[in-house]
Amino acid sequence: MKYVPRAVLFLGIPALLFALPWWLLVYTTLSGPWFWLGTAVFALGYLALPAGMLLGHGPRQSDAASLVGDTLLGLMWVLFTWSVIGAVVRGGLALAGVDDPARSRIVAAGVLVVWAGLSAWAIYEARRLPRVRAVEVEIPGLGAGLDGLRMVVVTDTHYAATDRLRWSERVVETVNAQRPDIACHAGDLADGSVAARKAQVDPLGKVESEFGRYYITGNHEYFGDAPGWIEHMSGLGWRPLRNQHQVITRNGDSLVLAGIDDPTGAGLPGHGPDITKALAGADPSHPVILLAHQPKQVTDAVSAGVALQISGHTHGGQIWPFRYLVRLDQPVVAGLSRHGTHTQLYTSRGTGFWGPQLRLFAPSEITVLILRAPAA
Repeated sequence: MKYVPRAVLFLGIPALLFALPWWLLVYTTLSGPWFWLGTAVFALGYLALPAGMLLGHGPRQSDAASLVGDTLLGLMWVLFTWSVIGAVVRGGLALAGVDDPARSRIVAAGVLVVWAGLSAWAIYEARRLPRVRAVEVEIPGLGAGLDGLRMVVVTDTHYAATDRLRWSERVVETVNAQRPDIACHAGDLADGSVAARKAQVDPLGKVESEFGRYYITGNHEYFGDAPGWIEHMSGLGWRPLRNQHQVITRNGDSLVLAGIDDPTGAGLPGHGPDITKALAGADPSHPVILLAHQPKQVTDAVSAGVALQISGHTHGGQIWPFRYLVRLDQPVVAGLSRHGTHTQLYTSRGTGFWGPQLRLFAPSEITVLILRAPAA
């Protein structure tokens, strides 16, 4: 019985995603053999989606199944969204006196054209090389010797079933072209085991950064083999900051770069965020830059007097309008924001994508944070 609520959600959400588009595109529009053909297509899709998700992300970890399930999930989310909008337009046409079958056919054609165009664009956006986003951030207490320090951030790469080796190599080329003083990976490195995904991750070992390369865990590491990925990243020359800090000194001035585990790790012995431990022994006169995967960890950052927290996790919503659901769980979806009196938070939209190979109105990014000392 304990699995019943989970099963209801697992089957109920796909039913909702398929039911409205079926009503709008098939039930109100088609008749005869075309109606039954359209219904069969939707029924097949409804069965394929949960099956693909279960086989792809369950114990079997089938890459082929996850590609089917994830792709269907993304495409149906877009179709459902625009079917909702189409249903509203349909009501407006009815009030305007446009009768069926013209009303239903106009709406169905419009929804299909918009869905096809936006889906193609979203797939392109997900698979393309991320744009470089440069942001200057003034850090109170930052010494003049550190003014202009360049922190290049990648996050949420989510190396998974799709072979993105060449994409990974191009990301590294782009990161190195930004001349990073510090390179950071803010978590959600990969989905799957080290053995299955290491080939896509290994190009990160070629990132060049004068003051080091630093990595923290995201929640997805803890859905798989977090200790294995921590060890693997260490072997590639990235220092995992697991409730630890490193002092960065340039031209006589210093800052503290700290990192904490993702909260999902609390169920694994020796894991879980501990900002007090991360900052133990740090000079309180030095400004603190904190790597924390989830934006909502900023609550602890404010209490600890952190100057800047760098996060990912949200993907900027990834597929519009999912950003509004993300906002229910996180204080920020993307960009630079201020929290409390002294703490700023930069939330990256992420470098890769999770699951569906779609990004709609939420472009990926490689972030260059340029730290600035306050004006004299």
